[in-house]
Amino acid sequence: MTEQHSHRFERGTDGPKVIVAGVDGSDSSLRAAAYAAGLARRQRALLAVVYVQPVLAAGAALGVPVAGTTDEIAEDLVAQIRESAERLKGIFEVRWEFHTFRGDPYNGLVTAADELKADAVVVGASEQAGHRIVGSVAVRLVKAGRWPVTVVP
Repeated sequence: MTEQHSHRFERGTDGPKVIVAGVDGSDSSLRAAAYAAGLARRQRALLAVVYVQPVLAAGAALGVPVAGTTDEIAEDLVAQIRESAERLKGIFEVRWEFHTFRGDPYNGLVTAADELKADAVVVGASEQAGHRIVGSVAVRLVKAGRWPVTVVP
């Protein structure tokens, strides 16, 4: 006797197909992106590199054009990633996309992971001392329990 199984989609059961890597320009986030790229290559998954542009209250900016500054950071990150991808072309092939979202890092990555239908999220460990007490973005993502999260030191 054979059982009939419905063929509905289950995220993460055959390995990740979309891996989100959060980057902010810090060394740990760039190491996380490199780790995620290796994982994406081995799994033949799409690497979605995500930069969350901070949104500050009008008074907090003190006249500094924050949007322009964060756009420059995003452009610089894309340039760095493209340069790395070009160096590895022919050796490693990785399908990747770059996305920017606006907001605080945690909510931005949650939105990105949901919209991109991520199977896994890779982030760098926080380099800020205060996060050891309050909790970093990485810890909050793990506690959300919605995707496997890898934290790269």
